[in-house]
Amino acid sequence: MTLADSPAAVIRPEGPWTHRDVAANGARFHITEMGDGPLVLLLHGFPQYWWAWRHQLPALADAGYRAVAMDLRGVGGSDRTPRGYDPANLALDVTGVIRSLGEPDAALVGHDLGGYLAWTAAVMRPKLIRRLVAVSMPHPRRWRAAMLADVRQTAASSHIWGFQRPWVPERQLVADDGALVGKLIREWAGPKLAGPTEDAAVENYRRAMCVPSTAHCSVEPYRWLVRSLARPDGVQFYRRMKRPVRVPTLHLHGSLDPVARTRSAAGSGEYVEAPYRWRLFDGLGHWPHEEDPQVFTSELVHWLSDPEPDR
Repeated sequence: MTLADSPAAVIRPEGPWTHRDVAANGARFHITEMGDGPLVLLLHGFPQYWWAWRHQLPALADAGYRAVAMDLRGVGGSDRTPRGYDPANLALDVTGVIRSLGEPDAALVGHDLGGYLAWTAAVMRPKLIRRLVAVSMPHPRRWRAAMLADVRQTAASSHIWGFQRPWVPERQLVADDGALVGKLIREWAGPKLAGPTEDAAVENYRRAMCVPSTAHCSVEPYRWLVRSLARPDGVQFYRRMKRPVRVPTLHLHGSLDPVARTRSAAGSGEYVEAPYRWRLFDGLGHWPHEEDPQVFTSELVHWLSDPEPDR
């Protein structure tokens, strides 16, 4: 992989945005930012990096927000630490970045694993979260219940169970220049994710996964999620997540999502004691912000700017 040897070309491409690093929670995080105004912090999921939000960054900046997309710990341009991949610590990474940016709070927008961390951060550090947007991810307790009790959700999460093996998943993710990454993105998408532009985006995700140590760091959060289910740290985490979310919440989901089933995500509002809005995108899969960025971004900006989100 030619660009894996020079990751800056993939991780820090030129554009209307600016790149820089910030320190938080004992590590260094790469961020991409645009615009001025209230902070909107964007969190990517697996197997991606900040590039997943390339469509939303300029749109949010144009709407009057300071839009920042960060690379999670171990991914993209952020530090690859030997430990720290449990959701509580990853959520502290997120809230630490908010503080490092000099902002009093942020609207958190998280997709997939980033959505899991957004839910967690809203519970752990509610004073730092102004609003919450969860994309393609149920509330953590809802996800755990579905994984353990719903046979169809258990089957849909087969990749997570496969990540529990040592070393094998890492080798599979980087084999053939990250071919598995491209395969997963296309299998989890709806019919609208097509065309040369999206082909180039998928190629970027493949190359970013081939940066040394990225594959290992990418699967570590999922190993914790399963292996901790019966451990004291896992029991304590899910007990903590019983605390309700007390910030306005927008929950976005694709009707064709084969990874987090609609049935699994719906009902997450029971954990929210604040205005909660559920929006199902018809005909979209696991990547609604990339499959139909115009519709997704319009919904996001409208809700962020709505002074009465409970309408």
